Amino acid sequence: MLSDMRFVQALLILTAVFGLLSILPGQQPEKLAWAPLPTQPATWTAPNRPIWKLSELLAKHKGERNWTENVVSDNLLHADYISMAPGAKTARQFHPDTRAWWIVQDGQIRFNIEGQQPFVATKGYLVQVPYRNVFSMETVGDTPSLRLEVNIAGAQTMYPIDETPVEAPGIQFVKVRISGKGKYDQGNKPYIDFSQVVAGTEKQRRFIADDRAVANIIIGDPTKQRPAPDTDKGHFHEESPEFWFILLGKMEYKIGSLPIFIADQGDIVYTPKQTWHRARFAGTELACRLAMNGYQDLLHDYQPLDEIRPDASR
Repeated sequence: MLSDMRFVQALLILTAVFGLLSILPGQQPEKLAWAPLPTQPATWTAPNRPIWKLSELLAKHKGERNWTENVVSDNLLHADYISMAPGAKTARQFHPDTRAWWIVQDGQIRFNIEGQQPFVATKGYLVQVPYRNVFSMETVGDTPSLRLEVNIAGAQTMYPIDETPVEAPGIQFVKVRISGKGKYDQGNKPYIDFSQVVAGTEKQRRFIADDRAVANIIIGDPTKQRPAPDTDKGHFHEESPEFWFILLGKMEYKIGSLPIFIADQGDIVYTPKQTWHRARFAGTELACRLAMNGYQDLLHDYQPLDEIRPDASR
């Protein structure tokens, strides 16, 4: 009798172990839950909008060499499209407590980042700098440079003591003593050349890994993705808005009750938090988006399968 009980106990242990092993590392089983969703759909607060078309921004600023357009601003992230004339330079500066990053859309920018060899970034370069690392940028070549600059919401700018601070309304700069600085950790590195991602030689897909921000490279072939039924609303996030920079090709977006639309390379797409959204590769060529939000392990709230495919529960 005792041996039978031991056999049963051993069998239960083995069953539990094999059950755990059936879940892939880092993966957790799905479960159903009740998620809060406002009865009144979220709206876009300026400057945020469903899509910023790069072609429209370029037309708006035609003939200008130096211009800035704020395209994202919420409680988590802030992003500006910035054009800088040939030979123009930024002051040497740093952010006290937050990471900053850039996507080069056009032209050439020489980056000088503390502790790194200077380098020239061209279209498709993704560049970042940790907090308290001094950096500067200069447009090189004979055409203006164009970049998307992303900061944590509320980020402040400081300057080394041997640099002249850029004047800001209502701000005075005072001398202070400081110490410490951020590092390129958690897989973060000074830059990723997106052309190497396309070529398959650069395998990293999480460009920004930070306790206050994430940027993921999502690339795929539209001809190889599964069809999406009209009933598929995608997913939503409870606590973070999300926006995307289209790095390559075309992307199809279905956001809330808006008509489905297509975003092209260089466009910015934005969705508020607690808003259904679905992103898919569009066209026939390779496509890629850089997805940016405020959480490393952001929850994705998906529909139950029987809402997407009513016959799935039969």
